[in-house]
Amino acid sequence: MSSYAFLMDLALILLSTKVFGLLTKRIHMPQVVGALVAGLILGPAMLNIIHETDFIKQLSEVGVIVLMFCAGLETDIDELKRSGKASFIIALMGVIIPLIGGFLVAFAFNRPGMIESDVSTSIFLQNVFIGVILTATSVSISVETLKEMGKLNTKAGNAILGAAIIDDILGIIALTLITSMADTSVKIGVVLLKILGFLVMVAVAGLLVHRLYKQWVDRYKGNMRRFVIAAFVICLLMAYCSEVFFGVADITGAFFAGLIITKTTKTSYVAKRFDTLSYILLSPVFFASIGLQVDLPNMTSAVIWFSVALVVVAILTKILGCGLGAKMCHFKNKDCVRVGVGMISRGEVALIVASKGNSIGLMSQSLLGPVVIVVVLTTIVAPVFLKIAFTSRKKGGSAESEVPYESELISSYNEQESWAPTASQGNKSNQK
Repeated sequence: MSSYAFLMDLALILLSTKVFGLLTKRIHMPQVVGALVAGLILGPAMLNIIHETDFIKQLSEVGVIVLMFCAGLETDIDELKRSGKASFIIALMGVIIPLIGGFLVAFAFNRPGMIESDVSTSIFLQNVFIGVILTATSVSISVETLKEMGKLNTKAGNAILGAAIIDDILGIIALTLITSMADTSVKIGVVLLKILGFLVMVAVAGLLVHRLYKQWVDRYKGNMRRFVIAAFVICLLMAYCSEVFFGVADITGAFFAGLIITKTTKTSYVAKRFDTLSYILLSPVFFASIGLQVDLPNMTSAVIWFSVALVVVAILTKILGCGLGAKMCHFKNKDCVRVGVGMISRGEVALIVASKGNSIGLMSQSLLGPVVIVVVLTTIVAPVFLKIAFTSRKKGGSAESEVPYESELISSYNEQESWAPTASQGNKSNQK
């Protein structure tokens, strides 16, 4: 019987995420928040009914890969190109400011006698590593929220996407630098060459695969399921190659795979099929799994205050850093705020970074609790803040509309109760 326990876990996750998603929708909050809360309630943090198993972990990984692939499918490449320079500046400021803020907080709390340490690495390197953790950005939560609101293909939405991709690369470099100081087997030159190789692979393979895929689908007038399967294969291969061969996050490879498939005559058809797959299984499992990871240890008063300070700094430094970067690129004030709050979430990226540091002795076990708290709270507040930032009102009292097809997307969402609305109208135009 125990071997079939995953079926009950899956049923509880799907039921609870939808119930809590509908509840949060009724109070005008993104359904993503409900899914995260469902994970917290079912997991070790509260009821302790479900634990993160290998099955849930792997399924959630596929979920975030598909989520970022869909984001790539729905991205306006022309707008992304136009925001390329801005995205780099936003990402750079979104790394520098949190790095400094995290270091200062750790410097104030992580001292002998205040927080128990079980690692031999110098306190200076430990404090720098805390800053490196705060540089991480998990844009998947923001992407889902933007899709839910029909705001993914806006100026701020594209800037968030582009900055998150660059942020991932900058974060890898920062992580490699600090780990190379504690682990001499890590060579920064090798890592930089791998990142360069990844960019070359994306450019060459992307152009080749796009042309072959486009020529193939253009030979058929009707929509066929083979197009979806081929697109999924491309997504998985790109995710695998980026992670295994180049050390770049698999979700980055999946996003670029989506960019490769977009702007073909079958983009809308493919996106709709992936929306269905994501809605009924993958997205609920992924978002609930974040809450399932919360298992807070017994914390001293010093660690609790450190956690509070770290959460505040984690939120403010992303808003200030990325918002300042957007302002330097002449974004309007409202878009600066939107970009800043869209980069708040740390998600699984920060957990991966923290786990890496813990394994090589860069972070004490007692500091894992505060990091988990930062991950959970930034993941919850990010969609809430995004909702607030994008619901500014004009003088007439009507909600501001950023894109001409917003009403269509919202209508589609309300009808389907979907985690991810159908592909944007910009992709629909490819069918003409």
